[in-house]
Amino acid sequence: MMSVLQQNFFELFGLPAQYSIDSQALAQAYQQLQRQYHPDRYVNAEAQQQRESLQIATYANEAYQTLKQDTARARYLLQLQGIDTMDESNTAMPADFLMLQMEWREALEDAKHARDLSALLDLSADIQQQAKQIKQDLQQSCEQQVWSQAASLVRELSFIDKILSDIQHTAEQF
Repeated sequence: MMSVLQQNFFELFGLPAQYSIDSQALAQAYQQLQRQYHPDRYVNAEAQQQRESLQIATYANEAYQTLKQDTARARYLLQLQGIDTMDESNTAMPADFLMLQMEWREALEDAKHARDLSALLDLSADIQQQAKQIKQDLQQSCEQQVWSQAASLVRELSFIDKILSDIQHTAEQF
């Protein structure tokens, strides 16, 4: 059982280690692992087997949560290549993206103060469109193994994830 914990997340689910994945295949593989290793199946087993099933189920949960989310999956893929995206410490981004960030933050604050839900929805749609393009660029960078560019794009997506979360949180307060 423990050899399962030695597999990377892609191997665990029988998926190729690439940015673009089949989300349905991921979900099916995850459900299969959960059925196989869920701790409830090992209630009457020895303590060692109970511990191992819990470790595997926990590992499968972490793997699934990582691979099902685009930014986290890209970050993990880069980690497999030995690249740390350093999201927290490396905030260097292209000047045009920095300007865009500032514009988005200002638009968010304006909509928040005006309590303008439609402005928030429009802003969210614009940002999601930008994210779609970045994800396409990220897929291409990963396919071509241009890892430094992929790392930069992951940092951009991390910012986008954060501002979209902030927009959702603000909208929920209206």
